[in-house]
Amino acid sequence: MLNRRQLLGAGAAGATLVSSKAWGQTLNMGLPEAAQMDSAATAITARPNSGPDYTPVVTLNGWTLPHRMNNGVKEFHLVAEPVERELADGMIAHLWGYNGQSTGPTIEAVEGDRVRIYVTNKLPEGTTVHWHGLILPSGMDGVSGLSHPSIPPGKTFVYEFDLVKSGTFMYHPHGDEMTQMAMGMMGMFVVHPKDPTFMPVDRDFLIMLNAFDIDPGTYVPRIMTMTDFNLWTWNSRIFPDIDPLVVNKGDRVRVRVGNLTMTNHPIHMHGYDFKVTCTDGGWVPPEAQWPEVSIDIPVGAMRAYEFVADHLGDWAIHCHKSHHTMNAMGHDVPTFIGVNKKPLTQKIRQFQPEYMPMGMSGMGDMAKMEMPLPDNTIPMMTGWGPYGPIEMGGMFSVVKVRDGIDADDYSDPGWYENPPGEMAYEWTGELPDFASNNSPKTILTPKPTSKG
Repeated sequence: MLNRRQLLGAGAAGATLVSSKAWGQTLNMGLPEAAQMDSAATAITARPNSGPDYTPVVTLNGWTLPHRMNNGVKEFHLVAEPVERELADGMIAHLWGYNGQSTGPTIEAVEGDRVRIYVTNKLPEGTTVHWHGLILPSGMDGVSGLSHPSIPPGKTFVYEFDLVKSGTFMYHPHGDEMTQMAMGMMGMFVVHPKDPTFMPVDRDFLIMLNAFDIDPGTYVPRIMTMTDFNLWTWNSRIFPDIDPLVVNKGDRVRVRVGNLTMTNHPIHMHGYDFKVTCTDGGWVPPEAQWPEVSIDIPVGAMRAYEFVADHLGDWAIHCHKSHHTMNAMGHDVPTFIGVNKKPLTQKIRQFQPEYMPMGMSGMGDMAKMEMPLPDNTIPMMTGWGPYGPIEMGGMFSVVKVRDGIDADDYSDPGWYENPPGEMAYEWTGELPDFASNNSPKTILTPKPTSKG
């Protein structure tokens, strides 16, 4: 677990096999401390106390890797190792990651920094780190056998380079990546602009989209899966155990979303429209920014969007692929909508008294059920709001916009209380007439005959 002092360092990242002269200088200081994190809580990093100012990113249910300064170079220490990650309350996954967690810690630095990253391999096989989207020397690119030799188990390699552009990037292995990425080896790399007046925001959130295929009752992902993942996660967490995005009314907010799953994800946010301001290729010029309420994140890509938090409330943010907001999703479940299972249920209960029929009216009833589950798994839908079950899971969280939130306060303010007259309610009076149509033909609406 990081202590407060360790959290004071902002992050950066880089990669290169250093020269013998530089290697000798760094040996005199020894390796930087390999900070570890064993909590799934969101860790808040303090603003930098030297160098260019910036708003540190807030990695939901994650943290920023501390660094040390060595003769003007920012040094980091990544440790590739087996980890245990609490995906949600009651479910642990045995993964591979960095510095005690999957996803790995976020690396933060500033445009123009020179960074030196020590990578220690505690895995049972060789690995590398590819700095996805960063511009750097070929020998620092982290492709096993092409850029440099694979890092053997028990060894430490050094990557070193200059950060020539700002933006949002990722890191992951490029050696046996089918196994290593399926096991959870990935992280984000944020390079802040050296000009504090360029693209400033008040709150800067970061989400890594990742997915696992872990059978109920087991702990290790199935690495051969290509499409049928059953656990869709943000930063290796599952709703309702993904922290909310807490915002003060009037804040300018940036949300950075990276995708290292096997499919694209249309991320939709309720209550707002926003402008897409950055891709992993760079910043989008103001005249080219486009408005959205959903932004599709391609495989192996990042998109960042921004909005001004003008609307108070609790606003859902989620992937709009409906199965990606379900937990422990089974792909061989038949559809029973409209089927009367009552006679069958009576027969089954003669042998299995606890049997519960599901899916006759849809799957929403599963959010209310308390039913036996295999060890180390979670319900398909769980999480309760102020008015009942939310009936969502997986890639889902809540943007909580409030008045009076301090600049460094990201704690959950609780549920929003809708003002009188601003909440949908049951109607018990007379209903107006309604139209109905059962024809597949196009029906033209007549022009109005009068104004008003």
